[in-house]
Amino acid sequence: MALYSYKAMSKDGKGQKGFVEASSLSSAKEQLLRRGFFISEVLLAKEASVSLPWYKKLFQGSVSEKDKILFTKQLSILLRSGIPLLQSLELLMEQVTGNLRSILVSVKDGIKEGHSLAEELKKYPKVFDSIYVQLVRAGEATGKLEIILDRLTTYLERKQEIQKKIKGALNYPLTQLVMITLVVIFLLSYVVPQMAQTLMQRGQQMPTPTRILLSLSGFIVTHYIFLPLILIGLFVSIRYWLSTPSGALTFDKIKLKLPVIKYFAKTNAIVQFSRTLGMLLESGVNLSEALDIVVNIIDNKILAKQLRDARDKIVKQGKIAQFLKETGIFPAIAIYLIKTGEETGELDTMLLIVAENYETELSEMTTSLTAKIEPIMMIFMALVVGFIVMSIALPLTQMNQAV
Repeated sequence: MALYSYKAMSKDGKGQKGFVEASSLSSAKEQLLRRGFFISEVLLAKEASVSLPWYKKLFQGSVSEKDKILFTKQLSILLRSGIPLLQSLELLMEQVTGNLRSILVSVKDGIKEGHSLAEELKKYPKVFDSIYVQLVRAGEATGKLEIILDRLTTYLERKQEIQKKIKGALNYPLTQLVMITLVVIFLLSYVVPQMAQTLMQRGQQMPTPTRILLSLSGFIVTHYIFLPLILIGLFVSIRYWLSTPSGALTFDKIKLKLPVIKYFAKTNAIVQFSRTLGMLLESGVNLSEALDIVVNIIDNKILAKQLRDARDKIVKQGKIAQFLKETGIFPAIAIYLIKTGEETGELDTMLLIVAENYETELSEMTTSLTAKIEPIMMIFMALVVGFIVMSIALPLTQMNQAV
């Protein structure tokens, strides 16, 4: 079976667009004709995607994290209810649209041909990463796929929640910074030039703050066409530099030297490492394979390299706590808990406890940072606007005194 995209017209003359599942192109057309449609186009779903205009492809994108979480949760519920995998996928196909529906059709066809769910999901690495695939493979091997999917849902939800909190902490100060910039541009572009013209006509000697303000205003008014181009060029150049291996490595080094960002980078690495390794080990994945997956998901390349170096030693000697300590990333408490897990044979449990503790700490730090940034931004805004107002008020005061 395959998924086909169609464009047709109904009996009452209304245009219709959608998807139909069929074994062949002719079978898809027959289904549409039986519905009473006048067919104008029927294409295989992949061909339909290729034929889209470039501007629509930009917005088509991949499967969203929200849709992936919902799919994982619903599949877990259906399997727990005793519904077979193929039937569960068919039920889910009726509830989803777009790329995810096309993926599920392909996955279902692959399973019918004798492939495993993990093998089929592996074909879509941009949607289902290596952690997802490995956990599904472990679930299929142990016969506990529904339990693994349930844990995956929790993992994805927590990951999304942390990302939302970090973005939320940055949104407010960035919004304020944009507002400050717009206010300053308005004052320097319209208010200050008018004031400067009046002062120059009177031949009045201007104070230093006013001269600085007038210089900035003159620069913006003179180069207002080139400034946006310079900013766009700077933005594109930085993005390109960050996309190169050397640029990304340098940027990661800088992040580890900045006080607050250094804390977030290290704590996030601890959470990612502990949560993922704990889940993989708990699901029955061997330590060597689990470490290969984990070291590739750490965001910071410097920290990832340290963990990758430790990974080789861990696999050779089988002692994880000792070599994690050498990385300088994990604090003493985390090392102690991991070492206890090794000695008691409950390494997976202790890793998940470490992840949960530092997730809570990261969440609290994010909330605290948001509360501290707000007054700092307000003070910054007051200083910038205050300087502009003072620069405008000083010559006006002098003028009144002269009168």
